[in-house]
Amino acid sequence: MYKWILGIGGLIMTRKIGVGILGFIIGSLIDGYQASTSSTTRTRSSSGGQDPFEYYRQQSSRYDIQTMLMALSAAVMSADGKVLKAELDYVKSFFSQQFGPRFTSEHLQILKHFLDTKQVPLQDICNDIKLRMPYEVRVQLIHYLFGIAKADGDVSQVEMSEIQRISTMLGVSGVEFESVKNMFYRNVDSDYKILGIESSATDEEVKKAYRKMAISFHPDKVAAMGEEYQKGAKEKFQQIQDAYEAIKKRRGFK
Repeated sequence: MYKWILGIGGLIMTRKIGVGILGFIIGSLIDGYQASTSSTTRTRSSSGGQDPFEYYRQQSSRYDIQTMLMALSAAVMSADGKVLKAELDYVKSFFSQQFGPRFTSEHLQILKHFLDTKQVPLQDICNDIKLRMPYEVRVQLIHYLFGIAKADGDVSQVEMSEIQRISTMLGVSGVEFESVKNMFYRNVDSDYKILGIESSATDEEVKKAYRKMAISFHPDKVAAMGEEYQKGAKEKFQQIQDAYEAIKKRRGFK
């Protein structure tokens, strides 16, 4: 249709055959593109659905960070085979505080899609996140995922394994993962684990580990991110300080 409109229109308006031919050629290209798009749409419809990562890529181009978080959230929420209201409320609260009016019911539809998908393409999504987010933010994402798992009062072993798997895919070191994990699992060694060291460390090693953690995970590192990221970073930073103070008190050094 466009080839005739542009071809004849160009000829009438300019009275030049060359312009009419050019219009015909451009119109033909437009018609061909529309036909191709229509065919692709019909093929997808007849196939009964989209590939999960293809869906993710389409959504991330619209929502970006929100969609990334929804995909990771769904993976942790469904890890133990049950999605609890407390977990959903935690996610809603995080997104409301983090994104404000930019958080809509459409985001929840994205979450539902990933929850309904039997297998979230985590490796592809995590690779994508690694390209877009700095290391400090990726560590903060692990903190957020533990928050989801802990929303019902307990982090199950299967949830722990899923978060650890995501952490590895995101390129987060084992030391950093253990540090965050021990903020949600408390035992006699937790204070040392939070600092990334063993209980056999010397006083000087404890001080050095604290200084390193305090610099690496100071809230200023995620200052450019939203309020909820900063809130999580402040909580982590405070737990690092609390762990250090507890070890100092236990050992009796200043």
